[in-house]
Amino acid sequence: MKTVRVLIAEDEPIVRMDLKELLESQGYEVIGEASDGKIAIELARKLKPDVIIMDIRMPNLDGIEAAKILTQEEIAPIIFLTAYSDRELVEKAKEVGVVAYIVKPFKESDLFPAIEIAIARFKEFQLLRKEVEDLKDALETRKLVDRAKGILMDREGLKEHEAFRLIQKASMDKRKPMKEIAQAIILAYELKDKKEK
Repeated sequence: MKTVRVLIAEDEPIVRMDLKELLESQGYEVIGEASDGKIAIELARKLKPDVIIMDIRMPNLDGIEAAKILTQEEIAPIIFLTAYSDRELVEKAKEVGVVAYIVKPFKESDLFPAIEIAIARFKEFQLLRKEVEDLKDALETRKLVDRAKGILMDREGLKEHEAFRLIQKASMDKRKPMKEIAQAIILAYELKDKKEK
């Protein structure tokens, strides 16, 4: 099993040290430590951790703002480990996409399941996002191929299956995706129309 790489962002040196010892005693690898949000962002971008454990109240850039940036960049799941539990902060944490929120003082039994679940949820989210992107691409390809087929049927008098076969064959012959072939057909006929005007 792969060792989980953790980035700790905590402005209190003693808390940071205790957390590091605790994590390492459980087989986690602490790959970086940050004392404020700006350093946390720099280290996360550079080190690409599996999970980030972050305090909310830190100098220079607080955990909420740092988490917002890191979540948008989809670097790693973020767990807030903080002494603050007021509803407003919890709401802000939800808004920026933090996957877990643990209040200090915490028990080891709270932290380790949160880490494992955060990593699992993050991987699920990435897979879902990829599936959505693939579906969008497939839909766009289908729309373009349908449009190109329509043009070929209209202008060249081809039947639908003949137009499709022509696009498919060009895709195989040129070793290019059908989407690119369809775009080329559409563009070629648009340019032809402009010249004729």
